[in-house]
Amino acid sequence: MKSVLMFSAVGEAATGIALLIVPSVVAELLFGEPVVGAGAAAARVAGIALIALGLACWQRSPLVGMLAYNVAVTLYLAYLAVAGGLTGVLLWPAVALHAIFSILLLRAWLAAPER
Repeated sequence: MKSVLMFSAVGEAATGIALLIVPSVVAELLFGEPVVGAGAAAARVAGIALIALGLACWQRSPLVGMLAYNVAVTLYLAYLAVAGGLTGVLLWPAVALHAIFSILLLRAWLAAPER
C-alpha cells in the first residue's frame, strides 16, 4: 500500500510540474489541442494542485499539501495580476483569500506537535 501511494504521489507531482512548466504541451499530448491565455493559467493552477496533492501524499499530511497549494497559488495569482496581464474581477479577491488561508495554515502547521 505504501509503495503504491508513493508511486502515485510521484506521478501526480511530475504531471503537476509538467503542467506548471509547459501547460500547452501537456494539453496537446492529452487532448490534441494546445491551451493559451486563461486556459494556460488555469492549467498551471491545476499543476500546482497536483504538486500539492503529491506532496500531501508523500508527507502523509493534508496540512502540508494545503499549505503548499495555498502559498503557491497566492504567489502565482499575484504574479498574474501584476505582470501577467490577466485581471478578472475576482483575481485580487482570490489572491487575498488564498493569502489568508496560507497564513491560517502556516499557523496551524507551526503549532502542530507532529511537525
